[in-house]
Amino acid sequence: MTRGLWPALPALGLVAAMTVVPLGIMAVVSVLSPAPWGGVQAPLSAAGWQGLAFRQDVLEGTLHLSADHLLIYARSFALALATTAICLVLGFPLAWVIVTRPPAQRRLWLLAVTVPFWTSLLVRTLAMMLVLGDQGVLNTGLQRLGLIAAPLPLLYNDAAVLAGLVYAALPFMVLPVYAALARMDAALVEAAADLHASRWQILRQVLWPMARPGVLSGAVLVFVPTLGAYVVPLILGGGRAMMAGDLIALQFGAGRNWPLGAAEAMVLLALLGLAFALRRLLAGRVS
Repeated sequence: MTRGLWPALPALGLVAAMTVVPLGIMAVVSVLSPAPWGGVQAPLSAAGWQGLAFRQDVLEGTLHLSADHLLIYARSFALALATTAICLVLGFPLAWVIVTRPPAQRRLWLLAVTVPFWTSLLVRTLAMMLVLGDQGVLNTGLQRLGLIAAPLPLLYNDAAVLAGLVYAALPFMVLPVYAALARMDAALVEAAADLHASRWQILRQVLWPMARPGVLSGAVLVFVPTLGAYVVPLILGGGRAMMAGDLIALQFGAGRNWPLGAAEAMVLLALLGLAFALRRLLAGRVS
């Protein structure tokens, strides 16, 4: 058994060096004292963790309860959950359409789904600004149709961030669901239809059980990176719809409070761990 692990040691070493070690350093930074101009210094301190829920009065030095950071985490969780739900609603039918196409058309559909991966997330997010901006495609089209008199405020809010997240994450839901449905025997759907099952019954009793492993994998692939998203909320939110990733970057940048940023990163890591644990629990129930 040990001999069989030897080929994997280089990859495991790389994972440890690039993931485990930095996370360990981050955990240590979270319990050190903030240096005056950034960085950390001795001694050990709980100031970073206190900053998650408390704010220190500059003059009196007393701590006051503050929910600002917790609200940002709540917004991040809500947006990540909404993104996952919307991607499922949009991605499941699309995956089924692709599965039911002839092989030649199926390859074209899959190509269309993966085309966004050919460009960077930054470029795709900037392209969303050209769609949602005051002079963007959507507002211009609605004005020319006479449906609106003035541009709608489509940018720099939670709705814009949600649209950008869905656009960026949708392929991560479609591809796992497609892979699960592609293994299904099409005769099962035909048999259900021959037995006079309704479309809802076919979806609930035939398609959904087959697609559930792909749905769980897609949900994790969408939820996890979305929860810690940085580029999309930074550009489409414009600082008004901040998410956890932007908050952490702010502490290590302009905030110059590394222990607080490290503590926030540890909280985000814990939330991601819970997501993976929930996925494993649900996968065990499915099997």
